[in-house]
Amino acid sequence: MKKTYIVNAKRTAIGKLAGKLSSVRVDDLLGHVLLDLKQNFSFDPTLVDDVIVGCANQAGEDNRNLARMSLILAGYPLEVPGTTINRLCGSSLDALIDGYSRIQAGVADCLVIAGAESMTRAPYVLAKAGEAFGRDQKMFDTTLGWRFQNPKMEKMFPLMTMGETAEEVASIYKISRDEQDQFAVNSHKKAISAWERGDFSDEIIPLNVELKKESFIFSKDECPRTDSSLEALAKLKPVFKKDGTVTAGNSSPMNDGASGLLLVSEEFLKTHKLTPMIEITGAATRGVHPNTMGIGPVEAVKTLLKRYNKKITDFDCVELNEAFAAQAIACIKGLDLDTNIVNKNGGAIAIGHALGSSGIRIVTTLAHQMKKDKKIREGLASMCIGVGQGIAVSFKNC
Repeated sequence: MKKTYIVNAKRTAIGKLAGKLSSVRVDDLLGHVLLDLKQNFSFDPTLVDDVIVGCANQAGEDNRNLARMSLILAGYPLEVPGTTINRLCGSSLDALIDGYSRIQAGVADCLVIAGAESMTRAPYVLAKAGEAFGRDQKMFDTTLGWRFQNPKMEKMFPLMTMGETAEEVASIYKISRDEQDQFAVNSHKKAISAWERGDFSDEIIPLNVELKKESFIFSKDECPRTDSSLEALAKLKPVFKKDGTVTAGNSSPMNDGASGLLLVSEEFLKTHKLTPMIEITGAATRGVHPNTMGIGPVEAVKTLLKRYNKKITDFDCVELNEAFAAQAIACIKGLDLDTNIVNKNGGAIAIGHALGSSGIRIVTTLAHQMKKDKKIREGLASMCIGVGQGIAVSFKNC
């Protein structure tokens, strides 16, 4: 195994839907992150072998290879290539696995891995007519969920929305509304405390947002709530199922944001005298039934543990993306995780879930935690993925 290191990891603050980042194109948002990474290079940027970016939508301003467009906007040498990949919510974590695998295979030594999403600016798309002069076109909102559904798949199983899959998981694993609301409140409390301690300061890249009548610096996540409480959440009605348990309050919001990191081989690290943050030690992906997509991390992590001969107790810190409180609780129970080590600085319910960016966002948060606290020997990042998948990556402190 070739040692592979993350050297630098940064992200924008995360904007809420139609919030402070609503005027910013996603390629500009990602370009801002790529520029910050480049400005911290101590080597010739032409040595970057590739820029690999995760993005879930790719139907609007993020179309036609977001990676290549953004690296050009960021002023990278034109010799540096870029590619964009899509594993829905797990896109940028998959980009990291791609980069890790390239270094293991000996076809790259220096890669920029990133992710970006603007759910605010996700467009509506109009299907073509079924025949000449037809009037049977349908319009789809590309922000989240199914579009252009295949009738053959609909015959195989119900095409549930993401929220409906969370209800399914809550029902199967007998996770109550109170459990979900308490989990959500804790996520907000941890995120607010982390901001108050300054734990996010080193990972955030401030962004100057220029509007016609004003401009401002955006440097703090918009979604963590200081007023979150069980009483407040209890007043919210179920969104996806009558008499259900999943609400807007115990689900992740829809968001805008970008994140990125520098990934290098041990040889490149030594040649250019770079200081590593953490080392990647393994990765895995697995599939589950689409209607219980939230438990994907359980199978992905179990595969990782078996593949690399590890135990879940080997990890001192876990970043588990919180698509919904129900699915996060199910994964914690399914993996027998110590809740004290999961999402120490809060998760996506509070911080936000900018789909394609979220994988590298949780890795960035984990890397900075491990850099600050050397008692965290090993870390784990995992996510559930729409249409029934899970993804996981493990790390070791340097």
